[in-house]
Amino acid sequence: MSTTHAALHSRAEALRGHAAMLGFSAAVSGSFSLGSMVANDIAPAALTSVRFLLASILLALLVVLIPGQGRGRVRGFTRADFAAPWRYALLAALYGGYFVFMFEGLKTAQPLAAGAVFTLMPLMAAGFAWLLLRQRLTPSIASALVIGGFGAVWVIFQGDVQAMLRFEIGRGEGIYFIGCILHAVYAPMLKKLNRGESAMVTAAMITLFGFFIITAYGWRDIMATDWAALPVLVWVGLAYLVILATAFAASALQYAAQRLPSSKVMAYTYATPVWIILWEAALRHGIPGGVVLPGIALIVLALLSLLRAD
Repeated sequence: MSTTHAALHSRAEALRGHAAMLGFSAAVSGSFSLGSMVANDIAPAALTSVRFLLASILLALLVVLIPGQGRGRVRGFTRADFAAPWRYALLAALYGGYFVFMFEGLKTAQPLAAGAVFTLMPLMAAGFAWLLLRQRLTPSIASALVIGGFGAVWVIFQGDVQAMLRFEIGRGEGIYFIGCILHAVYAPMLKKLNRGESAMVTAAMITLFGFFIITAYGWRDIMATDWAALPVLVWVGLAYLVILATAFAASALQYAAQRLPSSKVMAYTYATPVWIILWEAALRHGIPGGVVLPGIALIVLALLSLLRAD
């Protein structure tokens, strides 16, 4: 392959990675609004366990039935996909733990504030990517991450400078922040532990292992849940979480992680507050006051800066 063709191929792969992450951010954002609506109707471990079980079944069917979803773009699983299963267990613990903390936090946190906490992950992911993969940031990317971080903090504290100085953060946002740390480690670990598995295969294996881990952790909550009496909205939210926020998002993240640096993969979390505002408006939950707009503007500026830096 000539140098020109190689450069064009590399650019095309990067653009596909960006497209995957744009879809990821749109899909994940809906889970904040829907999650806050059902978080007090079902225990986080129970919801996450069933979510992972259904998502793993859906992803496995896609790997088996659709050509090009397996290793080497062939159909189905191979023996090599099951090598070193501890990798999937570790990734599942990080991924599943993130969701448990997320829904526990959404019991009290507002969707937009939680989304702003989510946008702090690129900074954390960049740090973990350096520790695990020795990926270094360019000055332009580093400055964009800092700008986005300032925007996120502004939204989290609703523009209250005194609250920022006192670091008055809500309990729900604090709980969710712990989950975000797990997710920030998860992103570079996806690349570090991959041994040639496709995005769909990896996502199927992670959600399957996640089901077993979360079930072992939260079996009391699962057994205590009156599944037949759950509101319809919980099942609607679960369907969304399984199809879009888990199956699609997990495979999109894995796909992008093989084509973009970890800092840029997680940079798409900066689009989350914008998507959440649109979701909240569509669900008629109202729109945020003008005090958060400077923070939103900084977040959008950070995303655009990262896109231009590519």
